[in-house]
Amino acid sequence: MIGIIDYGMGNLRSVAKAFELLGAEVLISGNSEELVVAEKLVLPGVGAFGDGMENLRKRGLVDFLDKEVNRNGKMILGICLGMQLLAERGFERGENRGLGWIGGEVRKFSVDGQGLKVPHVGWNEVRFGRDDPLFRGIRNGSCFYFVHSYHMACRDRADVLATCNYGHDFTAAVRKKNIMGTQFHPEKSQDAGLRILENYLNMGVP
Repeated sequence: MIGIIDYGMGNLRSVAKAFELLGAEVLISGNSEELVVAEKLVLPGVGAFGDGMENLRKRGLVDFLDKEVNRNGKMILGICLGMQLLAERGFERGENRGLGWIGGEVRKFSVDGQGLKVPHVGWNEVRFGRDDPLFRGIRNGSCFYFVHSYHMACRDRADVLATCNYGHDFTAAVRKKNIMGTQFHPEKSQDAGLRILENYLNMGVP
């Protein structure tokens, strides 16, 4: 079962539909007592970093996630804002503390003088920094769909799984053991995106 964490920050149903298309059993919930039975977790999200962390705290999900993911080793996939919240801190609407699982911070794009608009919206090429089961069967340089104004700057390059360029290179995907995230939206990225979700479903299966 895939547990999709409902903390009031957007696109839950589209993520759930993508997993259901792949044959997964899906639970959408903001209740830690329900989510604890999920074999793997997904933290999606659209919106501001500070609002996301506040909503997680209000629902009592920060302690739950720290126990399940950070201490018990349960797999989690953060998507868009969900990936950003894995960082130590973010600067959207002031400085806010994140979950702190990936060393680094979330900063606004700086693309002045390059003829680029913020937010970064649309399809863009993603380059894989290393082989990883999350990208199995996907061509390096495939395009994925992005919608964001802020990006994660990782302190440890070993945590960066893939990059993209929008005025400058930025982190498109991260992984630190059981903790994974994509800045792009796999559920909106057609065949390549579905393959990522399928790979996540199958991860850890013999």
